[in-house]
Amino acid sequence: MELRMLEYFLAVAREQNITAAAESLHISQPALSTQLKAMEAEFGKQLLIRGTKGSRKVVLTEEGMILRKRAEEILSLMRRTEEEISGSNETIAGNVFIGTGETEIVRLFAKIAKKLQKKYPDIRYTISSGNAEHVLDYLDKGISDFGLLFTEIDPHKYEAIPVPIKDTWGVLMRRDSPLAAKESICPEDLWDKPLIVSHQKGDHHYLGRWLQREESELHIVATYNLVFNASLLVDEGLGYALCYDKLINTHGSNLCFRPLSPRLDAQGYIVWKKYQVFSKAANVFLQYLREILENETE
Repeated sequence: MELRMLEYFLAVAREQNITAAAESLHISQPALSTQLKAMEAEFGKQLLIRGTKGSRKVVLTEEGMILRKRAEEILSLMRRTEEEISGSNETIAGNVFIGTGETEIVRLFAKIAKKLQKKYPDIRYTISSGNAEHVLDYLDKGISDFGLLFTEIDPHKYEAIPVPIKDTWGVLMRRDSPLAAKESICPEDLWDKPLIVSHQKGDHHYLGRWLQREESELHIVATYNLVFNASLLVDEGLGYALCYDKLINTHGSNLCFRPLSPRLDAQGYIVWKKYQVFSKAANVFLQYLREILENETE
């Protein structure tokens, strides 16, 4: 299948209208319809549900939604490959792609980018946020150069550098909550409290050991992917959110953060695929990353 056909399909998915997509592609509507039918014939699956006479809206089938996701990934990789190959030998430019969760360690990436900015002003950074599954998925597909993870790393599949900066776990709560009077929070303080926890799988086991309870024994009222959203639930009085420190600015707000006792830190790792062939921009980024981490540990 030609990449051009994937671009045609994505245009229809974006516009939700074949006529509008044809106009954006500068081709005729009958020609686009023919291409779409050829794609469906090639896959042997219906990809689009055409609207009735009263409606011109096009809806993707389940197979069409799968193709849309894969087409976006394929075209993104193609553009990235073209950029890397066509780049000048003298100029180091292009994108560095990083997958990460919400963490204060992202400041480390900012430090590296700032240090590189003067010498290599044409390097850009694409940060993709998500949980560990998202970060690993993007690494495996070659969409991300580097990932920041807090889970165990398969040494046969990935290279990893431990980050000397650690995130500290604690509880985000309202200032008028009963536990706000405490300087730190013990496991037994949370056993009967409504909890808001990350829905990242690795965190459940990690926190479960600290809490000394199975997940089924706790009163979990909500899970979150983004800490900001969890902070809104806390602000409305839904419960107590277990999260990293410094992600929510509690100064002047209704919220406060209390660390866990005994202290619980999360060890982060900067990860990339073994035998990864990096672009020049990613290679320079890795070089500066190693230098900064060496200075941090001295």
